[in-house]
Amino acid sequence: MPVDAVSATGPSPEEYTGTSAKQTVKRLLQATRPKFFPASVLPVLAGTAWGVFVAGQFDIGIFCLALLATVCVHAGSNVLNDVGDDTNGTDQQNDERIYPYTGGSRFIQAGIMDAAAMARLGISLLAIAAIAGLILLVVKGPMILLFGLTGVALGVLYSVGPVRLSSIGLGEFTVAIAFGVLPITGAAWLQSGIVDPAVLIYSIPISAWVAAIILINEIPDVTADGASGKRTLPVRLGNAGTASLYIVCHLIAVAAIVQLTAMRLLPLAAPLLPIILMLPALKAAAGIKAGVEDRNRLTRSIESTLAIHTLGSLWLAGCVLSMLWWPIQGV
Repeated sequence: MPVDAVSATGPSPEEYTGTSAKQTVKRLLQATRPKFFPASVLPVLAGTAWGVFVAGQFDIGIFCLALLATVCVHAGSNVLNDVGDDTNGTDQQNDERIYPYTGGSRFIQAGIMDAAAMARLGISLLAIAAIAGLILLVVKGPMILLFGLTGVALGVLYSVGPVRLSSIGLGEFTVAIAFGVLPITGAAWLQSGIVDPAVLIYSIPISAWVAAIILINEIPDVTADGASGKRTLPVRLGNAGTASLYIVCHLIAVAAIVQLTAMRLLPLAAPLLPIILMLPALKAAAGIKAGVEDRNRLTRSIESTLAIHTLGSLWLAGCVLSMLWWPIQGV
């Protein structure tokens, strides 16, 4: 989306209201914020690539079930997060959001769907994820319960309930686990039956890139989050502190890839693109420091961060798969 098309308004009710099947599907899909689905799809792809590398074979049926479960948990969590932020008043107060990147789907505030309908949608999506998980449980055994229940718990506790991890400065870490470590190790295990320290290190870059997305997306919401008691890390650290933490996330990603390369589990060229991606990351960090006072610059920084996650994740998966055809001698 061009920067000049980004506004602090929200979705148009006229575009999404209607009783036709097409309008209903469009409304339900957009309520889940599909623009961010790469954050759940790419970890499954990357984890599957690692599992295939370890096992030397690919189970496409298991992959499809894992992808369905993960995306449905992500979508359901997004919807329930909107319900939670409406309940505590965060979204009503958010006048500095950069739609559609921050501030939620705005479907409740725009009158497109009420909170009860959104809650039903979120629960339904989690139910679909649970069904896919049950099939995986039958096929792969009880280990899948650990991955599935942890993912659902993190998705729910992030936004709703007495804990609300997003409000106590743990939301960013929670998302890094839920959209990094968990789906990557889970997808790898489904293909290979193995979870070891190497795959945990492999999950760190994508986890760090996801954390960077959350950090920068929270910048436009700082005023509203702080006013409603949602004490995210940007609320606690301010723009400058968040920018520094954002850079640390990208450095952690590079360091983990260098470590895997040193362990001869990735090709020598693996660190190249992540190091190059530090350049747009540094530029995006400057956008974080500028904050909502320069909305166009911050919007470009958000888009760059999403691109870094996408490019980095695909590169990492490609590097792993390349080892199937060009293994390092002695590995």
